[in-house]
Amino acid sequence: MYALTFFFANFGPNSTTFVVPAEIFPARLRSTCHGISAAAGKAGAIVGAFGFLYAAQSQDRTKTDAGYPPGIGVKNSLIMLGCINFAGALMTFLVPESNGKSLEEMSGENEDDETMPPSSDGRTVPV
Repeated sequence: MYALTFFFANFGPNSTTFVVPAEIFPARLRSTCHGISAAAGKAGAIVGAFGFLYAAQSQDRTKTDAGYPPGIGVKNSLIMLGCINFAGALMTFLVPESNGKSLEEMSGENEDDETMPPSSDGRTVPV
């Protein structure tokens, strides 16, 4: 059971968190976009953890934990989380596939370099 849990936890979320961003972000902005993506993921985890804590409280005011307002209940909270996870899985299909193309070909960032005349000595100039 532990091996299956570990496999599926790393199979889906891990690839969309680390592998896919390295393929789809433009080469010039990759580190910045990867940092923003990681920060957004961590912010979402914080919001989800605290949101679940409040949402999972009982609908009956007498059964809630001290200091918490009534929530929607554990069952409804888990249904809501399941729907959000399903929506996230559907969003994964919107990520473009690289199909063996390089990052520069996908982003088109080297198209303006093709119009430049070649140097007279045949050497290229580093960008």
